[in-house]
Amino acid sequence: MSEEVWKAIEKIASSQKMSVSGLARKAGLNPTTFNKSKRISVAGQERWPSTRSIHQILKATNLT
Repeated sequence: MSEEVWKAIEKIASSQKMSVSGLARKAGLNPTTFNKSKRISVAGQERWPSTRSIHQILKATNLT
């Protein structure tokens, strides 16, 4: 399930003609926020983006 969320973030970045790092920067977030290396914890558990991060990228890209 989290893979679908990450793919949606990648799709938003692509639609804005930028990388996920560029999208994070545009949203005022750390450029590494959406990196693939951050999607799995050291213990091997899936990580989810925060609702705040999702809100920030939607706001920065004028998407709903």
